[in-house]
Amino acid sequence: MTDSAQLDQLCINTLRTLSIDAVQKAKSGHPGTPMGAAPTAYCLWQRFLRYDPVDPEWPNRDRFVLSAGHASALLYSLLYLCGVKAASPSYKESDRLAVTLEDLKTFRQIGSRCTGHPEYGWTSGVETTTGPLGQGAATSVGMAIAERWLAATYNRPNHDLFDYNVYALCSDGDIMEGVCAEAASLAGHLKLSNLCWIYDDNDITIEGSTRLTFTEDVAARFFGYGWNVIHVSDANDLERLARSYEIFLDTDDCPTLIIVQSHIGYGAPNKHDTKEAHGEPLGDEEVRLAKESYGWDPDAQFYVPDEVPAHFRDQFGQRGAAARLGWDEQFAAYRQKFPDLAEQIDRMQHGDLPDGWDSDLPDFPADAKGMATRESSGKVLNAIAGKMPWLLGGAADLAPSTKTHLSTEPSGEFQAPGQGGDYSGRNFHFGLREHAMCAIASGLSQSKLRPYAASFFIFTDYCRAAVRLCAMMELPVIYIWTHDSISLGEDGPTHQPVEHLASFRAMPGMVLIRPADANEVIEAWRVIMQIRDRPVSLVLTRQAVPTLDRSQYAPASGVSRGAYVLADAVDQSPDVLLLATGSEVAPCVTAYEQLASEGIKARVISMPSWELFEAQSQEYRDSVLPPWVKARVAVEAASSFGWERYAGSDGARFGLHAFGLSAPAKVVAHHFGFTPENIAAAAREQIAQHRKSSAGGQED
Repeated sequence: MTDSAQLDQLCINTLRTLSIDAVQKAKSGHPGTPMGAAPTAYCLWQRFLRYDPVDPEWPNRDRFVLSAGHASALLYSLLYLCGVKAASPSYKESDRLAVTLEDLKTFRQIGSRCTGHPEYGWTSGVETTTGPLGQGAATSVGMAIAERWLAATYNRPNHDLFDYNVYALCSDGDIMEGVCAEAASLAGHLKLSNLCWIYDDNDITIEGSTRLTFTEDVAARFFGYGWNVIHVSDANDLERLARSYEIFLDTDDCPTLIIVQSHIGYGAPNKHDTKEAHGEPLGDEEVRLAKESYGWDPDAQFYVPDEVPAHFRDQFGQRGAAARLGWDEQFAAYRQKFPDLAEQIDRMQHGDLPDGWDSDLPDFPADAKGMATRESSGKVLNAIAGKMPWLLGGAADLAPSTKTHLSTEPSGEFQAPGQGGDYSGRNFHFGLREHAMCAIASGLSQSKLRPYAASFFIFTDYCRAAVRLCAMMELPVIYIWTHDSISLGEDGPTHQPVEHLASFRAMPGMVLIRPADANEVIEAWRVIMQIRDRPVSLVLTRQAVPTLDRSQYAPASGVSRGAYVLADAVDQSPDVLLLATGSEVAPCVTAYEQLASEGIKARVISMPSWELFEAQSQEYRDSVLPPWVKARVAVEAASSFGWERYAGSDGARFGLHAFGLSAPAKVVAHHFGFTPENIAAAAREQIAQHRKSSAGGQED
């Protein structure tokens, strides 16, 4: 073995033993995949990955996604040995490594940078949160799409600012997951030749051999998707691995899948090729045996030979630093020649909005007939997109229904050249792939674009895992969910969301906004565009809702505070509160007018966003919902779960306790009691009930 080969092997075994020791010390984790996949990852990072460890957020860096998130110890060991610097705001110390040796020693412990699965925003060098299998791979497609869009939009002759590649290390579990199939199918259609998935084919899952459930021909499947497929029969063959990566780099018309056959727990003689090496620590005796098989001191823990970090620094570090410095020089020249485009890139990278982004928003006059909030949202979206070129997105085959197709210039269709569009298009067609769509939207956001993803609200059931991870990562993805209630009508209960509002409100980090009319839609978009650290779900109607007369009722700017007094008693001392969101606000207003004609003092409160309302001061919240007014009626065409927070335990709650009904929208609404007459009747009952209660049980 040559000196160079010996040094390579020393680095690989250091990755293995660091991962083994981290898992063993934690008494928790997965050592097998880091052991088996170490050569695959080492070859990529040391010889090919273009990444400056001093600047881990350099815009043109190659991306490495560990979709096999259970192998997190391998990624943390790489980050430590490569000397990747901390860049996330979550680090308080300056000039700190993203992962230190002490961090590895506290793997899976509270406060450690080495969490059980990689967490985006917490540990620099982690490109996306992974763990739920298939998510990382699907998100990597969004990163690859982003590079293609950035290159097509901003590159100019002799100024190739964006030309990075995206690599994802996948496990058997990733390849099995449906979201992975959705994303791979779309990536093949889009001919994303900058995307490389590395499939660590080790034939093991938690339950045992993959032969229990997984006997398909993966290569044939991906070939059918339109991918280039390469086989590497031995994960320890660095030269064959290197040749595979070179083939990927030479491929310019499709994504690449490299199938690498490895043995999980390689080097652990007694647990070789078993599920135990995958799903739990090796144990002290197996650790000793594994280290001895590597020629390692079996008693050494977290041992790093001096030559190893130096070797990474001399190759991985110097290559990345040179590439990043060259890019900085090129961008400086680009800035001189194309200042307007450079300014867009700067704003995009910092999450800043363009000047005057909201200067052309439409105006919606009062209209009793009104329009669907999906219609008004489409108009507002296009107005903002005309001022913000990096606002882009699409729907899961439903853009005509969700009103999310961009017609403002420039727009166009994002497609591989020759397919009716090009890579500069801002309209994305995800097909019937809701789950992949939302994972891809996260990848676009992590690439600093401002994406939106749209579908019917009911179909969030198909993409929940990706949406949840987006909220966990605090990404400002815009979700546009339409057909928001039983009022979509004839399609019936299969398409009528009931429990979905409650479930999204229960998701930490998610902001949900359900506007009542066209002008609340405008204000909702004002809020959305200024949010930089959370996703937003904009929930919209299919049916027309009245555009309220804002000269008679309060301005819609109250949306920014989550809830506001829309209509009030003359003396601002109401006897009953009517609370609603979305399409149920208008019947509350009608009930309010009816009660006023009877001399009953009511207050209508529009509550488009509970999350925004909860962020307000107690003083403001009490001014909207006076604690002393106990008579309350909450109205929402969905599950009433959660409304007791605002209606009180004794308040009336108009909601759904069953699935919907297939009939015209007005018939369905009447069937379930969502009428002004019923709301007014409930208000009278509430007033009578609380007057009786306050009088000590005696009639007035």
